[in-house]
Amino acid sequence: MFFSKNKRFSSGGCEYIIAGLGNPGAKYEMTRHNAGFLAVTLLANELGADIKRLKFHSLVAEVKIGDKKCLLMKPQTMMNNSGEAVSEAAKFYKIPPEKVLIIYDDISLEPGKLRIRRKGSAGGHNGIKSIISHLSSEDFPRIKIGVGKKPHPDYDLADWVLSRFPKESEPALKEALESCAEAVRLIVNGQTDKAMNLYNS
Repeated sequence: MFFSKNKRFSSGGCEYIIAGLGNPGAKYEMTRHNAGFLAVTLLANELGADIKRLKFHSLVAEVKIGDKKCLLMKPQTMMNNSGEAVSEAAKFYKIPPEKVLIIYDDISLEPGKLRIRRKGSAGGHNGIKSIISHLSSEDFPRIKIGVGKKPHPDYDLADWVLSRFPKESEPALKEALESCAEAVRLIVNGQTDKAMNLYNS
């Protein structure tokens, strides 16, 4: 069994952080920039957990994936300050960057596509820039969720990522979120290569 249900925090420490990036507040719920929030929420639902405890400037839940105790996080700092929350949790549990898995939106990928990387630069994503700065490392794994490119070059980037997914993209998004949840399980259980082979676009 990959999963065991957790209803409360245990006394032991976490071995892995799984953070989905987004912006807090109802007006951002189904926007492209909140793809990471959507992915972590789906994963929590599959695990029978509620991400509702406030800790590390985030909504969090402690879960087990395989034999690994993991902290699911939805930072509430606003996207551009995500590193404040992630680094606070990483320092508290003494988790190295290699075990801090970040899930976020990518405008270079079409809706429904995923791209998994072991490490890398921010690629212009402000949430990732913040995490790199606060962890002082680029060596953390990440899952990028495609949200589609701007309709034309002059379109304002902020307006694009803060706009909502159109109805016609929802089936592809749902498939991507489900694949993302499976990829998380594989990565946490030491099968990153398999996850990349299965899901990389």
